[in-house]
Amino acid sequence: MPTARKNHVSLDATPYYHCIGRCVRRAFLWGEDPISGQDFSHRKRWVTERLAELSRSFAVNICAYAVMSNHYHLVLHLDAAQARSWSEAEVAHRWELLFSLPLLLQKYLKDELTIKAEIRVANYYKTPTHSPIHPITKTSEAGQALPTSSKECTRTSST
Repeated sequence: MPTARKNHVSLDATPYYHCIGRCVRRAFLWGEDPISGQDFSHRKRWVTERLAELSRSFAVNICAYAVMSNHYHLVLHLDAAQARSWSEAEVAHRWELLFSLPLLLQKYLKDELTIKAEIRVANYYKTPTHSPIHPITKTSEAGQALPTSSKECTRTSST
């Protein structure tokens, strides 16, 4: 039975996590697929560039990574101290670098909300449990939103 990420990640226990992602149905992440003969080598660069972009936007440092033909491994460090130092505006800005913010939050950040119901909904979405700010845990043990950072540990890659 699946378990929520918030039950797997505890910053009280450790800020370091080994994460794995894999392809399904014999799909290839990168390299040459021996069955179809297609070459997906261009994807490895895309994956590593995307990892760097995500690391710059969130308070997650990439300590090590390995991208294999059908899966990848990441060793991540969650920087809760840096995440807590960011203002709501900084968190929203970092999130907006990668994704479109809902119109209501865009208006909130520009201080354009005047209707009480809109402000209440914007505040609801800003709360850590309802805002997709933190990519791993969504919230810290203290219930604070944890965005992520641009610092990185040593990177390693397998070919």
